[in-house]
Amino acid sequence: MFRRLLPLALLAGLALATGCKGGRTTSIKTLLDDPSAYDKQTVRIAGEVTRSIGMLGYGAYELSDGTGTLPVVSQENGAPREGAQVGVEGEFRSAFTLGTRTAAVLVEKRRLTR
Repeated sequence: MFRRLLPLALLAGLALATGCKGGRTTSIKTLLDDPSAYDKQTVRIAGEVTRSIGMLGYGAYELSDGTGTLPVVSQENGAPREGAQVGVEGEFRSAFTLGTRTAAVLVEKRRLTR
């Protein structure tokens, strides 16, 4: 378990060092538990890419941080490979919540890879 958490801790530290607003990542669980509080806000998340698709500079991927998963859309940088450790800053957009399911996405503004 330590070997799995170490890259996430390093990535979070790298994200803190970049000087982004607030200097902190938000857990995906926190975003999905109260999506209206973060809708259209710039947030940062970090984790492992679990699914990925990209073409001609556009891309989409799913990021997992151990608390949940969130789709990320990239309009300029393509998509990182599956298994990559990534930190992402972007605009959180919540579509709807129905029961225990929340449809949301992060529109990537900046990405850090390890």
